[in-house]
Amino acid sequence: MLYTALIFGLLGSFHCVGMCGPIALLLPVDRANSVKKMVQISLYHFGRILAYASIGLLFGTIGKGLQLFGAQQQLSIAIGLLMILVVLIPAKVFNKYNFSKPLFKAISKVKSSLGMALKKKTPDAFLTIGFLNGFLPCGLVYMAVFGAIASGTALEGSLYMAFFGLGTIPLMTVAVYAGNFVSGKVRQHIRKAVPVFVIMMGFLFVMRGMGLGIPYLSPKAMTGHLVETQMECHPTNLQPSEIKN
Repeated sequence: MLYTALIFGLLGSFHCVGMCGPIALLLPVDRANSVKKMVQISLYHFGRILAYASIGLLFGTIGKGLQLFGAQQQLSIAIGLLMILVVLIPAKVFNKYNFSKPLFKAISKVKSSLGMALKKKTPDAFLTIGFLNGFLPCGLVYMAVFGAIASGTALEGSLYMAFFGLGTIPLMTVAVYAGNFVSGKVRQHIRKAVPVFVIMMGFLFVMRGMGLGIPYLSPKAMTGHLVETQMECHPTNLQPSEIKN
């Protein structure tokens, strides 16, 4: 399912440009030195991927804990349905029940640290900016987190989020170089397309959980088989004195 994370990041990066584009535009890159500028941008992206991978590690571990109860297929189906519901439920419902309020203090600290890092031009500052950027609230990141949970292991969860981050690199890099290059109408069309892709991903997770026996798409669930071995002991007429070493 890593390919879905990569495609999700690539398509979702149009949304990222709108949300995180201002941060990318504010990066204190060296405009006069193209090589140094590329290194600085690469450090920024590496920081973001490192943050996403850390998030994936955490939620992949949670997913592994859930699967220890033998509910791997059910978890995949539940994650898929949840992704679909999140898209179909009107935004005003989420605005009414704002679940991120308890995180406001932590997010405020992240933004404050991000603002301080944007004033520096040292290599570690770009790494810090990218890392903090990865922890800012984002609906697409939340969708990718669902995939990390369904992955079932800490490593696969981390890789899933890392591949999601890799998918966002091309367009975010263009945003740094070209600035606000996407028109308002194009952004509207892209924003309408992203939920459709999220629903498609949800269906993929549901199909994977159903175990329909379709290679790569819905592999058949593995069931454990108990293998019993029997040792047969045959009596012998040999006397102890006849047994040679």
